Amino acid sequence: MRVLELLEEIEEIVDTAAGFPLTGKIMIDSEELLEIVREIRSELPDEIQQAQWIKNERERIIAEAKQQYEAVIQDAQKQADALVENNDITVKSKLRADELMKVTEDTAKQLKIGTYEYLDGILYNFQGKMAHLSSIYFGEMFTSIENAFDDINSALASNRDELQDMAYRAQMDAESKPEFSPIPDMNGEKK
Repeated sequence: MRVLELLEEIEEIVDTAAGFPLTGKIMIDSEELLEIVREIRSELPDEIQQAQWIKNERERIIAEAKQQYEAVIQDAQKQADALVENNDITVKSKLRADELMKVTEDTAKQLKIGTYEYLDGILYNFQGKMAHLSSIYFGEMFTSIENAFDDINSALASNRDELQDMAYRAQMDAESKPEFSPIPDMNGEKK
């Protein structure tokens, strides 16, 4: 076949061409190479050219069909969405969902208010218990402190009475001695 011979001729031209050092590039006569390519094209059978044209047409037709398919699918999806949106069941479902949402929100609000009231009641009861405990324990504490002060005051008064009694006896025992001045009590009276 003549095409194979022409391809071998191209290989020989490339193999024998002068090269540029360190670049891997060669220098060939472009007119000679293009003439061989033209001959190869003319030698190729019509069937090969037709096969290439058929392949190209096939790819174009598949691409167009794919675009049309995608357009049909998109259009069908839009129509299906519109039918679902307008469907009576969908409308009723949306209304029911809205009703349920409102009931849920109302219930949540009532639960929140109930929780606040419950917590306020607990705090109120705790506040009352604290006031009660305060009155019991602080009242007892103040009573205890007051009793302690009264006991101390009584002890001091008793000690003073005893001292005054001792002073009086000392004064009686010492009649010959100059007169002793007794210690006044809280009212200013001498004993």
